[in-house]
Order: sequence, then structure tokens, then C-alpha cells
Amino acid sequence: MRVEQLEYLAAVTRLGSLRRAAEEVHLSQPALSETLRNLERELGVELLERKRSGARISDTGRELLPHINEVLNAVDRLRQAADTQHRVSRRLRLGTVNAATVTLLTPAIREFRTAHPSTPVEVVADQQDGIQQQLAEGGFDLGLVSYLRDDDPPPGLHSTELLRGHPVVCVRRDSPLATLNAVTVTDLLAQPLIVMRSGYAMHRCIHRLLRGRTPSLSYSTDGAEMCKLMVAEGLGATVLPDYSVLDDPLERSGTIICRPLAEDTTELRVMIHRRHTSTAPAEERDLYAILVRQAAERRTSSVKGCAH
Repeated sequence: MRVEQLEYLAAVTRLGSLRRAAEEVHLSQPALSETLRNLERELGVELLERKRSGARISDTGRELLPHINEVLNAVDRLRQAADTQHRVSRRLRLGTVNAATVTLLTPAIREFRTAHPSTPVEVVADQQDGIQQQLAEGGFDLGLVSYLRDDDPPPGLHSTELLRGHPVVCVRRDSPLATLNAVTVTDLLAQPLIVMRSGYAMHRCIHRLLRGRTPSLSYSTDGAEMCKLMVAEGLGATVLPDYSVLDDPLERSGTIICRPLAEDTTELRVMIHRRHTSTAPAEERDLYAILVRQAAERRTSSVKGCAH
């Protein structure tokens, strides 16, 4: 017994005619009739009453019709579930704290798209705790998170270090801080300061750096990209990881520049996380591998400093 046979019988019942059913399922009328005869022989009952005026479902067929519809409905649900699973498995969701997305994630996605042109990638900005929770619950496939040197990565996730760097002061080229070879905390406090909100590694980094002192004016925002845009608009200075600024489009164009912090040894890291599983889709494994490889190449080739 094949599902198509049940679908053909349902079509004849619904349309009341072998001819119209044959047209709908794109079969010749003799071929459709023979297919249904094979079903009748297999079940041992007469499903259709065939007359010169046409064919209609028999009384026995009508009694079996609810069971036939149950099978067809179950098959339809199975197909829908399989289609949903196929689409979900092919869409990758990546959470990121936006500390290095422009300089690392963008070229990685460009390479991934070449290998998997039909697989969409959804990049979701979130804070560290939110990304870790979404990874644990299956909401994200991969996560990019920034850490301070003494932070421990979450124990329930597979983690790989991608980048390591130091905080730098990011300013516009016409800022008074741009003339300095290195920026002290005192220098920084004299300028409006753009900081990330609580929940980001850079918020804790600046808090440690200032040691309770407050700048003349400060702004609070989400993500490194907004910090850089606000610097470009002349609203103040910000402190970001060097790997988030170097080779950024705004830095390449000369709109913003960075200067090292004087007498600061703070170390920052970017980690990529994924769940411990042996059944990850090939697309997820490929994007993970691309990010790891591109980060390694960037570490090898990066000899550029912050001073210009």
C-alpha cells in the first residue's frame, strides 16, 4: 500500500469522478483506475462503485474513509514537521556581544555564505549572560563572548579562544587625546566618556580602570559598534578592546583612531562557545571552523599597533 493510492481515492471521493480526479493528480484515467484496483485487491474490498455514468465511493469505502483520512492527515503532519525541522536545522543563530563582530564575524560570514549560499545566519546581539543561557537552552547555535583575563568560561559549553588583546582608548582624530602617545586615566577623566552598560566585560574593565573615579561627563550604551559611532560623532572617547578597533571601517578611513592606555596590563579575550554535542549540523560545524581559522590567521598576521 502506498500513500499515493489513498490520496487518489480521497480525490475521487471529493471530486465524484475518476476523470476529474485523474486530471487533478496528473494521471491518465486508466492508470488511476488500475492503481485503485490494486489498492482494492490489497485490502480485499471494493472501494469504488464503477458504472457507465462514472465511479463513486462504495458503502465499504465510505466506512473506511475516516481511517483513510486519519492516515493522510498523519502523513501531512509528518511532512510539515520534517519541513520545519529541515528549515530550523539549516538556519544558524549566533549570539554576540558585538565586541569584535565587524573585524572578525563579518568576513567569516562572507566566507560561510560562499560555501552555504542557502543557509541563513541570524546574528543576535546580547549580553554575556544572555548568550550563555541561550546556548544552554538551544536558542543559539554559537556564541561570541568577550572576557577579562581572569574570567572563567562557562563549564557547560565547549569553548575556544579566538582573539586576545588589550583595552585601548578610541577617539576621533581631532580629540586632544589623539596627540598623546599613551593615555593616562587622568587624561581620560578630563574627557566625556562613552561606556558600555552593566553586563558587558568592558563595563567591568572600565570600572576597574577608573577605581571609583568618575569622568566629567559619561554616556552609557550597548555594544562596541554604537560606542565607535558616538566617538565618530565627536561625543567623547571610549575604551574598547584593540581587536574591536583595528581594521574597523571607521579606523581604516581615519575617522577614529586608538591610543594605548598608560601603565595598564589588562588582558581581554574573545571566546567562541557551542554546546557539547556530537550531532551538530554540518553548517554549524563549518561556521565554527571558519571563525577559529580566521581568528588564527588574524593573530598570525596582526603586527599593526595602535599608534598612528
